[in-house]
Amino acid sequence: MKTTYNEKDKLLTLKISEEIDHHSSEKIRTRADFEIQKYIPKKLIIDFENVNFMDSAGIGMILGRYKMMTMFGGEMFITNVKPSVKKVLEMAGITKIIPIIGDLGGTKIGKCV
Repeated sequence: MKTTYNEKDKLLTLKISEEIDHHSSEKIRTRADFEIQKYIPKKLIIDFENVNFMDSAGIGMILGRYKMMTMFGGEMFITNVKPSVKKVLEMAGITKIIPIIGDLGGTKIGKCV
């Protein structure tokens, strides 16, 4: 997972580069928690560009990070979601609480899709 932090905008981006399943979700969760606690961002974007598969463990990982961000008073967004992963997010109801955005547009948050 690659992370970038823009201090000016207090924007943390987590770019996941693997499938999210039972085996990988714990590693992703640990790293995400570390980065969130390190920077305490106002906005968190999880970039799913390289994620082709996600199961229920991924849903739990996302909800946990959402809970952490709201606890810190921040917002969370998801971007670059492939159709198969988007379907899982929609079926789990994630898209009702965490917006999927279309374009990061540099450090600005793009339109919701």
